[in-house]
Amino acid sequence: MVIPNLLLIAGTGNKSGKTTLACRVIEQFRQSGISAVKITPHFHDITPGLLLLSENKGYSIYEELDPQSAKDTSRMLRAGAQKVFFAKVTDNDLLTAFTEILKFMPDDTPIVCESPGLRYFLDPGIFIIMRSEEANNTKDINKLLKLPHVLMKLNDFNKMERLPFSFSNGKWVINTLFN
Repeated sequence: MVIPNLLLIAGTGNKSGKTTLACRVIEQFRQSGISAVKITPHFHDITPGLLLLSENKGYSIYEELDPQSAKDTSRMLRAGAQKVFFAKVTDNDLLTAFTEILKFMPDDTPIVCESPGLRYFLDPGIFIIMRSEEANNTKDINKLLKLPHVLMKLNDFNKMERLPFSFSNGKWVINTLFN
């Protein structure tokens, strides 16, 4: 499945810069009506501010309504996302859950999504893997590295004044090469 209006983010672990990148993308493209999605395989307790939209055996999908908490989804809302979705999903239901999330968004809206596993099922407009020496709980991303992607180091990203990609005609486009 090809989704050109999707900018998909993976990382080498916690604190690799995934949410930092997502929030920066949202800030830069907030005028485009950007939506954000955070997908996790961890079925932990739900926090205040999440509105249940859809639930099935292998997933639960929520809309984030609280821009004031320290949660990643709240940070995305504060950054200017028109809508922010949070999904708890088993690996077997990842594509089904994401397809369900798309039903809550206008067609061709720019989307930024944190979900490494989703890359195995679809071809986004841009796929970025964030890497940081400070990452915790380092993840094995060797299989993801074999797929088309852009590798971005958190330290290099923090030095950029503007992101080297744009959203035009319903798709994400790389404007310059990442160094």
